Amino acid sequence: MTTRRPSRVRRFISFVFFRFLPLISLGMTVWLSTGIVQAFVNRASEQSNFEAQRSRYAETAVAIAPTLVTTTPTITPSPIPSATPTITASATGTFTATASSTSSPTLTITSSPTYTASATASPMVVAQAFATNTPRSQSFSFPATNTQVLSPAPSATDTPTLTLPPPPTEVPAASNTPRPLPQLILPPEPNLNAAAPTAIPTQVPALDRQGNDLVNIVLLGTDGEITNDGFERTDTMIVVSINRTTGTVAMLSLPRDLFVYIPGWTMQRLNLAYARGENIGWDPDGGWGLLRQTIFYNFGINVHYYAMINLSGFKDVIDTLGGVNIAVDCAIQDLPLVDAPPPPESIPNDEGYYTLPVGYYTFDGGSALWYARSRHSSIEFDRGRRQQQILRAILRKARDGGQLIRLPELWSQITDVAKTNLALEDVIGLLPYGLNLDPDRIETFYFNRLYHTTPWTPPDGANVQLPVYDTMRQLLEDFYTPPTINQAEVQLGTIEILNGTSHASWDRVAAEQLGWSGYPAVPAGQAELNNQTNTIIYDYTGATKGSIIEGIAETLRVSADRIISEPDANRTVDYRVVLGEDYDSCTSLAVIDVEAEGG
Repeated sequence: MTTRRPSRVRRFISFVFFRFLPLISLGMTVWLSTGIVQAFVNRASEQSNFEAQRSRYAETAVAIAPTLVTTTPTITPSPIPSATPTITASATGTFTATASSTSSPTLTITSSPTYTASATASPMVVAQAFATNTPRSQSFSFPATNTQVLSPAPSATDTPTLTLPPPPTEVPAASNTPRPLPQLILPPEPNLNAAAPTAIPTQVPALDRQGNDLVNIVLLGTDGEITNDGFERTDTMIVVSINRTTGTVAMLSLPRDLFVYIPGWTMQRLNLAYARGENIGWDPDGGWGLLRQTIFYNFGINVHYYAMINLSGFKDVIDTLGGVNIAVDCAIQDLPLVDAPPPPESIPNDEGYYTLPVGYYTFDGGSALWYARSRHSSIEFDRGRRQQQILRAILRKARDGGQLIRLPELWSQITDVAKTNLALEDVIGLLPYGLNLDPDRIETFYFNRLYHTTPWTPPDGANVQLPVYDTMRQLLEDFYTPPTINQAEVQLGTIEILNGTSHASWDRVAAEQLGWSGYPAVPAGQAELNNQTNTIIYDYTGATKGSIIEGIAETLRVSADRIISEPDANRTVDYRVVLGEDYDSCTSLAVIDVEAEGG
């Protein structure tokens, strides 16, 4: 009898139900079991890490309480001085932010740090072959502020650009409940018996924020892309302190050659802390975490955020803004630098050096980089001053051009050229302070060589600077202290500057110099005579009390016999300055006199 074979359909159904599905079920069971086991393992690992860090977080909660957010004030935009353009294309609303105040404990450290230079200690050999994971910068572009940009579809070789909607008609209000500031883990105690080039100082007491709500951001610049040695030195370090209680901002430049204690390591240059942290995988937060603890240990400043940019990114930002305007108050001389040619207005000499005279210039990215990095005719301490000039100029250009208000839309492009732990939410919360701040009202602080520091040569023959605690402490406390009077809201009188010399734009240089000192002035161009020998100040107010004439004279270094009082009830300005050939705008002791030579 012939056996009838099952049909193909029945064979397929039999295969699916009795072979394929059981195999699938078995695989799913194994996969789910593995996931459950892995979840238990991860949970156990997280619990172990938490228990290991519990004591450190407990210490931090007490020590850093004075720097945590306690208040968020109501911010009401103040009128921008008439000499500064206003933003009309993108903002009509106001910023408000309110929060309740709470008391916070304070940290008291009674010990005073001591710095002792000693050449007898055995030097520690420092390896400098550090790796870096910082991505290379990419260029980005800002659109116009009053028109929509229509970008073509990118080809395979084109760099994509962001297509943005029209400018917002309203500025969003700041959040009433900003994110808590990042918590600092206290640096570990140093091993005082470890070999180091000089004695390790005791920790600097934490600065008292005096009840103010501060947000501290350190801006970092690195030249790793041109040294190409895999070592991410932070040669530019500027701490920006935003006081959300008073609505004021202060900047402090930290010299790269400060010889300080880097936690968990040894005494070394400050600009090596970030690279050290990246190299060893410092816990927490790698290079940024170690730099943060280094700044706290040596200066008592709790820095909450960082933003780091390399040379290409720096140039991209300035070129995207269309350049920045800088009042060069001290002549600078140097050779062309890598990827940073001197400004076209500079004067070459027969030795290949270029001199940029005192004047008012518009710098593109390359020229701004040359100005920021030049050291031939000045020492390291002056670079911080010039870099702060450029930061002011960037803020002014971005605010007046409308890019600052559109920062949330541009955030993804900005993070392509800058490395930061700031989130978009943090930036939006700080945006009102930037829009309501006159860049000329930013307070600036610098270290002065031989006063705040002492030059020293460690056993390896390098040139470094040891901090002088007593004088440095006063500088740090001044940095944390907001101005007692907001001069932007005080009627100081109108000041007009005329250029009585043949040197171009000296009136603009003097006006900016007065502005930085708290005396808003208007450059009025060339005087009738351009060969005036002496600078003269005319006082048309006739005031005997409350006059600012002494402050103007001190800022411009004009002697009392060059002040002429001519009271005029019909005056159009309160004070008029006519600059002469004796006007010397360079007040930095860190700049060497240079003389431009044609050739």
